[in-house]
Amino acid sequence: MARQPDDQPAAKFKSEDSALIRELALLLDETSLTEIEIERAGLRVRVARNVSIAASVPAAFHPAASAPAAVADLAKHPGVVPSPMVGTAYWASEPGAKPFIEVGSKVSVGQTLLIIEAMKTMNQIPSPRAGTVTQILIEDGQPVEFGEPLVIIE
Repeated sequence: MARQPDDQPAAKFKSEDSALIRELALLLDETSLTEIEIERAGLRVRVARNVSIAASVPAAFHPAASAPAAVADLAKHPGVVPSPMVGTAYWASEPGAKPFIEVGSKVSVGQTLLIIEAMKTMNQIPSPRAGTVTQILIEDGQPVEFGEPLVIIE
């Protein structure tokens, strides 16, 4: 969208303006930005695109009924480990490293289950009980909410 400031008469749209808009649109694609705005010689140009975010369902999570009912059922499970904070959950200490736990892993009280990054701080999430990991309900790198079920330990 191009427009002239209110205090100047509108100039005719030039082919170089069109080239500038195309260049900005390509820059959006190359940099994964959602919006760029520049002002040159009294001409202000803003190029933006709509971004839709798709929600993903963890691979280990297969609801039998509707998703909200299944999540509510998991939250009531006696072996659930809920998220103590909002952040991004990671299975390992760094990309490519061995995960802290896997389905079938035996865990002890206090053992690190996963890490949640919140405000650039890596927070280890300890196991509240000893047992066997029967389900991992989140994907590596997935954003999590406070109280969201993370793991089931039986």
